[in-house]
Amino acid sequence: MDPNLGWGAVLGAAFVYEMYGVLNKTDGDTLSERIRVWFRTSTRGGKAAFVVAWLGLTAWFIPHIINGG
Repeated sequence: MDPNLGWGAVLGAAFVYEMYGVLNKTDGDTLSERIRVWFRTSTRGGKAAFVVAWLGLTAWFIPHIINGG
């Protein structure tokens, strides 16, 4: 399978599912709502865990894309 088609299918399906969640007005089914639950961002510790995870992902991802490898 062509990697562009594979990743396009995965990202396209994720986009369609997210739009379904946004448009159906049901609480708890969008990605941002799930992330808030998974990280328990209503708590101080959950907020801190999310920030650390997000900064860690960013610190890895930006050089990974810019420099490769």
